[in-house]
Amino acid sequence: MAAVNYAEQYGKALAQAFPNVLHFGALYNTPNNSTYKVVDAKTIKIPVITTKGRKAGNRDTISGFTRNHDNDWEVKTLTNHREWETMIHPQDVNQSNTIMSIQNATKVFNEEQKFPEMDCYAVSKIHELKLALESNSDDKTALTVDNVLEVVDKFMEQMDEANVPATGRILYVTPTVKKLIKNAKSIMRTVELNGNTGVISRDVSRIDELTIESVPSALMKTAYNFDEGAKPGVTAKQINMFMIHPYAVLTPVSYAFAQLEEPSAHSKGKYLYFEESFEDVFILNKRSKAIAFNVQA
Repeated sequence: MAAVNYAEQYGKALAQAFPNVLHFGALYNTPNNSTYKVVDAKTIKIPVITTKGRKAGNRDTISGFTRNHDNDWEVKTLTNHREWETMIHPQDVNQSNTIMSIQNATKVFNEEQKFPEMDCYAVSKIHELKLALESNSDDKTALTVDNVLEVVDKFMEQMDEANVPATGRILYVTPTVKKLIKNAKSIMRTVELNGNTGVISRDVSRIDELTIESVPSALMKTAYNFDEGAKPGVTAKQINMFMIHPYAVLTPVSYAFAQLEEPSAHSKGKYLYFEESFEDVFILNKRSKAIAFNVQA
């Protein structure tokens, strides 16, 4: 039986799984991925158009026409090349159901290795690119129950000023910060009477305007070693929380090859499976204001 290339159907299955099994699934499912395509296996060219503003109208004369717009290209190159292989002995599986056998093996691999690695890569790469575009942009406030909502409101105000759409913003937090937010909201909503004046005082926060996603602390570091899987890098700092709008990022995943090979003399009677992919995470330069980090000082 000839070797079967599962790249296309495997890629479709992964695309369906991403929003549900990745902590940063919303980022891997950004609409930008369908808007901007890989043009030569590893390069994405994003059109960047600029225009000038309007002027006062004149009904009495006709002025000459000039070009008031220009265009350029923002080029992104996929550099994250990953691969994985395994072998399966025919006696270990039902030989009439080889596809399901490899699906079982890859299911565990995806859930316990690949997807956590992709989460680690996404958050660390976004942080790296954000700093490259806006150095010293990290907020390093030591978060407490008393100030966590103030930092959230600061991020919201910054994005408002940058004209980032209010709808769709996501706040990714560690479990510790999620608990701080929960307690802070409880305090915020406690109505207190100022003495006997009858004046009601309450703090105001915009936390309820956000989608909040809790992410394990181990998957929220600034740097990782990807030699095999993902391990915190020697310079890694803890990301406590970060706010983002998915329209700010591009997360292409191109599965170039995924193949299951029947037992042969070359494989010493075993099924062989191999997959490789080119994938990466990018910030759209003009949308970097739609990202804000709070990081360990």
